Amino acid sequence: MARTGIRAIIFDVGRVLVRLDLRRAQTGLANGSRLSPEEVWSAIEKDPRWKDWQEGHVSPTDWHLNLCTRLGIRLSFDDFVRTWNSVLDPQAIHPDSLFANLSKKYRLALLSNTDPIHVPYLEQTYSFYQYFPKAVRVYSCVAGVCKPDPLVFRQALNACKVNAAQAVYIDDIAAFADAARTLGVHGIHYQSPEQMRSEFARLGIIVE
Repeated sequence: MARTGIRAIIFDVGRVLVRLDLRRAQTGLANGSRLSPEEVWSAIEKDPRWKDWQEGHVSPTDWHLNLCTRLGIRLSFDDFVRTWNSVLDPQAIHPDSLFANLSKKYRLALLSNTDPIHVPYLEQTYSFYQYFPKAVRVYSCVAGVCKPDPLVFRQALNACKVNAAQAVYIDDIAAFADAARTLGVHGIHYQSPEQMRSEFARLGIIVE
């Protein structure tokens, strides 16, 4: 245990552990649509069912059908899945050695707003997942609730078996880091690997 009493480090996934490249998905998703690639992605994020999708209330096949119907996307389901996952850069942001070292002293966990198409791809693609046991992978589409709802943060704390003051949460969205802080968690607004390590040092987190 660190001298600060921190026992768990909880990471967001997108743009903290995995880069997102919207351009790779936008062109494919715009196939057959009247909208430009950029407009298609904006329309997807504004879709009335987006939150339900992120919270696991919409199946992948229904999500595909919904977008094809609303936006004129012309992709088979299998092609849609491949295109949807292409937004995730296959090269992780951090080396596995970071998590190997941290896992010697801290419980590592994931807390991500994500969907049931991305989850299996993430778990099959990135080797850093070996340092995050399944019990501490908290996904909005499984939890049934999205950040910044306090309930999903509490699920992550319970999974780690720690109280708020014993946990650090890292997210690229400042509002989500702030939401963690309101619960007493040490929130870090992620900006770069170097900045994250600097924040770790400030909190007394040891990275060998």
